[in-house]
Amino acid sequence: MVQIKILSVNISEKKGTEKLPVDNIELNEMGIVNDAHAGNWHRQVSLLGNESIEKFNADTAAISGSYPQKTSAKNISYGKFAENITTQGFPLYKMNPLDRLVSGKVVLEVTQIGKKCHGGNCAVFKETGDCVMPKEGIFCRVLHGGMLRAGDILEYRPKTLRFKVITVSDRASSGEYPDKSGPLLQEAIYHYFTANNQNVSAELAVVPDEIPIISKMVKDCVNNHIDVVFTCGGTGIGPRDVTPEALKPMLDREMPGIVEYIRVKYGTENPNALTSRAIAGVSGKTLIFALPGSPKAVNEYSGEIFKTILHSVKMLHGLDSHS
Repeated sequence: MVQIKILSVNISEKKGTEKLPVDNIELNEMGIVNDAHAGNWHRQVSLLGNESIEKFNADTAAISGSYPQKTSAKNISYGKFAENITTQGFPLYKMNPLDRLVSGKVVLEVTQIGKKCHGGNCAVFKETGDCVMPKEGIFCRVLHGGMLRAGDILEYRPKTLRFKVITVSDRASSGEYPDKSGPLLQEAIYHYFTANNQNVSAELAVVPDEIPIISKMVKDCVNNHIDVVFTCGGTGIGPRDVTPEALKPMLDREMPGIVEYIRVKYGTENPNALTSRAIAGVSGKTLIFALPGSPKAVNEYSGEIFKTILHSVKMLHGLDSHS
């Protein structure tokens, strides 16, 4: 478990001003008590690592040496970058949204990495012509409140993005032939998301083309807070193709755009692809995608769907990527 030391806790009573170190801070469901940025939103608490501050100080000192009109930032104090919590021990900007930081009862959930630079409205930017907070600061919301002070330790608990891959096939479930699509998709999940700095787990299952069995397994995934469910197979127009019928009743919202795009993209080359009844949607906070069963189709669909998943997961957890 990565442990991160708190060097300073800082607050400001007004937005647009630097934060000043205090003995301790109290956190509740709205953020930090008496801090200007507290509120019912996703950027309640800001954090900046001393690693970033030291790098910034070194860079600006070098610039000021070459250009005397520039101000060196070597004496910038904790809180001047408008961070609530200054830390040491881990480069915070390498975290991901939905990762967590825990200290005793306090639980913070990472919601955003960096932000738009305020430019001329930022005191540090006015002094140095640059600022590290928009690039390497992070923002959190409070999941459980309590008290924090300098010297406390935050435990870093990265989120694991959880997948379930369910192959729907009478013959594969009976052992007549090995499942190829499920393992192929599992490997693709690990390859894509680990390359994008995400912790992932992906479990496999094989079930027959039976509506009650398919429905129960997917409902269990939703109840167990699996982030993404893929089914492979049963999306054609054959008499045993029932996957869409099993899944549609449990969807809170459908996402037709992604599968319509894929059908058209590959249907221009192979008109048979247009007969697929693949679907995509949301149940609770679980993304559900019903893909065709062939390995070729699994590659085609997953290649496009993977690009949307991180954004979709953040949206399901109330994180606005545009702010």
